[in-house]
Amino acid sequence: MINFKILNLLLFILILNLNSCGFYKRSDVADNPVNVDERVKKNIQEGRGIRFGKGATRGGDFDFASSNPLWRASIEIFDFVPLTNASYSGGIIITDWFSAENNNSSNTRDLKITLKFLTNDIRADAIDVTVFEKICKNNECKTNKVQSKLEKEIKLAILKKATIIEQEGFDKYYEKKGKNKAKTLTSK
Repeated sequence: MINFKILNLLLFILILNLNSCGFYKRSDVADNPVNVDERVKKNIQEGRGIRFGKGATRGGDFDFASSNPLWRASIEIFDFVPLTNASYSGGIIITDWFSAENNNSSNTRDLKITLKFLTNDIRADAIDVTVFEKICKNNECKTNKVQSKLEKEIKLAILKKATIIEQEGFDKYYEKKGKNKAKTLTSK
């Protein structure tokens, strides 16, 4: 019985010490929102916690690749060449080396294209295209970054295709849901 009293006394002293150190603070309802979502938002804004999932930073918030017109257009445009890396979440597509021309001489010229997505919006600065060239002469290869019309042509082709894909998606939505939604609003 004495051990139990001593244990309770020690526990009481420990709780008082934790409370005086600021570990446990009593809070007023007026200072803290009652709604869980608002409380979480306030804590994150004040730097008191972390949040996983939808409320996380915008860096991890991605649309599905199949719903992004730029991504779909890029995959369709690069259909002719094998891809080394196609990371939607990383925002990059890298092709494998492929021959630009078929000549039977000892000199070979291969190209590799890197496509970086800078935004999901369809606009001129949404993607960055880089072309690398590898020229091999007698088993000696040199790789260079090339600035050519090919970069602009690829970018333009992707933007045109993405615009068509987005327009088709909007037309399908309008046909299925847009008209029906307008009918339900007018019938009320």
